[in-house]
Amino acid sequence: MGVIIEFVIVPLGEISLSRYVAEVVKFLEKKGVKYQLTPMATIIEVPTVGEGLRIIEEAHELMFKIGAKRVSTSIRIDDRRDRERKMEDKVKSVLKKVGEG
Repeated sequence: MGVIIEFVIVPLGEISLSRYVAEVVKFLEKKGVKYQLTPMATIIEVPTVGEGLRIIEEAHELMFKIGAKRVSTSIRIDDRRDRERKMEDKVKSVLKKVGEG
């Protein structure tokens, strides 16, 4: 089963975050992690909660490596174990109910 994790990493004291987000995206691509970038967060799809938390920890530490002095990270975990589903499945399910899918 897969786990979907949404996270937000914010280097405190910064006005523009796009350079930091770009580094996280490059990191995720290098790691081969399936991700979805949204205007307010990044979502990853990983096999286990532990793997997801390790990836997020590395991304959190990356902020310090590129110059942040203080970092706040928020995480939401969707760990459904009764059936297999992917990020796209969740969106398709809602759109179908709205009548768009």
